[in-house]
Amino acid sequence: MELMSFSAQKFIDQNRDRLLEELFEFLRIPSISTLPEHRPDIDRAAHFVESSLLDAGMENVEIIPTEGHPLVYADWLHAPGIPTVLCYGHYDVQPPDPLDQWVTQPFEPAVRDGNIYARGAADDKGQIYIHFKAVEALRSLYGRPPVNLKFLVEGEEEIGGKSIAMFIAENGEKLKADVALVSDTAMYQPNMPTLCIGLRGLVYMEWEATGPARDLHSGLYGGAAPNPVFGLVELLSKAKDAGGVIQIPGVYDDVKAPAPAELESWARLPFDEKEFLAREVGSTALTGEKGYSVFHRTWARPTLEVHGIAGGFTGAGAKTVIPTQATAKVSLRLVPEQDPEKIIRQVRDFVKANTPAGIQVQVRVLSAAPATLVDPDDAAIRVAAEAFGEVFGQPTVFIRSGGSIPVVGDFARHLSMPTVMMGFGLPDDGLHSPNEKFCLENYYKGILAVVHFLEKLAA
Repeated sequence: MELMSFSAQKFIDQNRDRLLEELFEFLRIPSISTLPEHRPDIDRAAHFVESSLLDAGMENVEIIPTEGHPLVYADWLHAPGIPTVLCYGHYDVQPPDPLDQWVTQPFEPAVRDGNIYARGAADDKGQIYIHFKAVEALRSLYGRPPVNLKFLVEGEEEIGGKSIAMFIAENGEKLKADVALVSDTAMYQPNMPTLCIGLRGLVYMEWEATGPARDLHSGLYGGAAPNPVFGLVELLSKAKDAGGVIQIPGVYDDVKAPAPAELESWARLPFDEKEFLAREVGSTALTGEKGYSVFHRTWARPTLEVHGIAGGFTGAGAKTVIPTQATAKVSLRLVPEQDPEKIIRQVRDFVKANTPAGIQVQVRVLSAAPATLVDPDDAAIRVAAEAFGEVFGQPTVFIRSGGSIPVVGDFARHLSMPTVMMGFGLPDDGLHSPNEKFCLENYYKGILAVVHFLEKLAA
């Protein structure tokens, strides 16, 4: 503890400006994975990760081409008899739109009020960069890491992670480790060390509705011709009622209630529903299933959401058209025990049974991953909780997250190892929104926490 407290902190203090400027260089790369025109930026970000891992002292660093965006792998395996840690993160980011809502440019990082503002600051460039700099700090302190290390960094997390899922399934020996370390989650509140032990799964789809063979004049055909936009609205309104209950038959069949001990721990977390509504949601009211707490609804219950509907005329002025086609982006968040393939079948059956007359709806699955739940009594999780708590000066709490990190499920399924989800973001970081931020002090303390975790794991 003494060495960690003084030597690692001294490394951070002496290199504070450089550590920040190097992260800024990473954040300036607009590595937006969903937009094809940013493919050169994706490649640039992959090379930046490669260079950062080499600078940290990692070996066998390679950029691995895939059918999609490249993976970056590295390892350092010179500590026989000591655990191996597989560090994961992603270098791709979400689009920054709407641009007019950013105070400063999304790819020109700026520090305001103790926060780094930039797209990708918290999700996930700032957090994976903590891992790189922790390894550099360990090399500076000891000349070598205290544990064996592997890194796997992807560029498709924001678009489903298809390539990394295939790579993990096919490269079990290359990726074999005792535990994975992921920093892509948030602390429950500032200065409260938090380990996420549960993630919801995700099924992300496009529902494409077609009606007339071509766009039609609504004056001539309105009242007789089916309208795909309205057909989608009608279908979606049947899929979830006004009380937030999903109406797709069978969706709740495999949902299990959280264990009493977990519910008891949630009850001890500081939480003010009115503050949550005002500061994090920013609407006039919360919605969702009656009889369930906010933690239940966001962590332990399945959800159905519509992310966008496109179709017909949306330009300035008027154009009285019945469109030929409309598309909705739809997702279901899943909880442990729910099978994504079973859910997909249930959705297809529901759509087939409830599509309005004159409309045809095609369901396309863009990504699917199961939920995950990590045992908090696992030895590596306990070590992580101790290290995290010692750095931040108070006991670590355990929570679930309503979000999805599909790779965590892949690690469990194909590599049979637990994942330490040690995140340094905050609930109001605005992931995927304008003015995304990352607490500057959490960046530096995160380096310290990862250093301390790897030290304690080696011991």
